[in-house]
Amino acid sequence: MSENSHSQDPRIVLVTGAGTGIGRATARAFAAEGARVVAVGRRAAPLAETAEGHPGITPLSADLTAEDGPGTVVRAALERYGRIDVLVNNAGVVTTDSLGGYTRASVRPLLETNLLAPVLLTQAALPALTERRGVVVNVTTSVGQRAWPGNSLYAAGKAALEVLTRSWAVELAPHGIRVVAVAPGAIETPIADHSGYSPEQRAALRRWQLDHTPLGRIGRPEEVAWAITRLAAPQASFVTGVVLPVDGGAVVA
Repeated sequence: MSENSHSQDPRIVLVTGAGTGIGRATARAFAAEGARVVAVGRRAAPLAETAEGHPGITPLSADLTAEDGPGTVVRAALERYGRIDVLVNNAGVVTTDSLGGYTRASVRPLLETNLLAPVLLTQAALPALTERRGVVVNVTTSVGQRAWPGNSLYAAGKAALEVLTRSWAVELAPHGIRVVAVAPGAIETPIADHSGYSPEQRAALRRWQLDHTPLGRIGRPEEVAWAITRLAAPQASFVTGVVLPVDGGAVVA
């Protein structure tokens, strides 16, 4: 059975971090293609905004770092739709800490959200993905392939997710599951606003990003969503293990 075997059915897509930014754009892009999307996030109000005007999107408030957060999300998706065709591990957090400021308490949310949650959610979804010969899309960062002074642990966690992408692609290929990743560069999202950056720090970050982006502009969430939907498309059925930068050339500059 191939990915195309189910092409007449609306695909069921699970997107984490769907309340804003790349996750919101991705949920809407899949819905525009006719998919049924379970949009997952911690906060109900932003998820409702994501779903507004998009009847194919179902909001689901959940904390992926909770003890049974991944299991709760997968069960909710299966109870509503009976299957999962695509899992997009997009949820992520950034902090303002650097190496000298890290504490056990500040490190925990970074690792639990950016690395452990994708591992445990993919594990929880594995039986459903195996049944549908599904697709896993991990959202990493192009900075994970370079240096990010002052935010090394965020970059390191995303770099680890890229290693998992390649490893899972090989491990899960016998089950017909494809695993790919999209590595965004500087994108216009509110992630820095939620991280505790001051206005001055956000401005400095933007200047640094622009200085390291050959195309000389900040990307849009919709541009990353396009890459996610294309890699997850049935037409990409021979693509696995790839990490696609969507970064205006930053990773090669």
